Amino acid sequence: MEMTTFPVNVLVEGITDEVVVRCLFEHAGLACGTVYGKRGKALLLERLPNYNQAARFTPWLVVVDLDQDAECAPPFVQSILLNPANGMPLAFQNSHSDGTLLRVAVRAIEAWLLADAERLADFLGIRAARIPPNPDAESDPKSTLINLARKSRRRTIRKDIVPREGSGSRVGPGYMGRLIEFVMAAEHPWRPDVAAQRSDSLRRCLESLYALKTKS
Repeated sequence: MEMTTFPVNVLVEGITDEVVVRCLFEHAGLACGTVYGKRGKALLLERLPNYNQAARFTPWLVVVDLDQDAECAPPFVQSILLNPANGMPLAFQNSHSDGTLLRVAVRAIEAWLLADAERLADFLGIRAARIPPNPDAESDPKSTLINLARKSRRRTIRKDIVPREGSGSRVGPGYMGRLIEFVMAAEHPWRPDVAAQRSDSLRRCLESLYALKTKS
């Protein structure tokens, strides 16, 4: 797909999110600019006001996980962006406006990966029927994905994704690398258009990117 002539800057929680967003940009035909953040959700939200002025002049995409911060995305967006006490004017919006976007992954970026059930099942080495049909409804998509990996026929998948007993870690030592591998696979990679059919939050994100593309 032909790329836009202007780059869109990005603010994300982590490296996995960056890889997913770059895949979405390529799918939508948008040029990815500088990617900021990648140091966790707390720091992203803390510094979000600092990026507000920049968003007035150049296109931006901000992707953040809902987690358990609210029942659904709209109240969460209201709380982090539209609260005058936070000093946040309306430069960042929940839909495309003046070249700025904010999209909430419900409840985490893993839900978007779960939504391509066929490809993820093949990658994990499990039956596609094991993957929940509505990943946005999962209360903890990260745990869902890890528990699916526990059932993998492949020892290396279990070793990398599932946390080691007694480690105190929530994820396995190769968790992030495996997710990146899945998204960027040379053969049978994650498919945003297919995943959007099962994830409403991803569908809305893609629609916003398409709308931004038409403004270029």
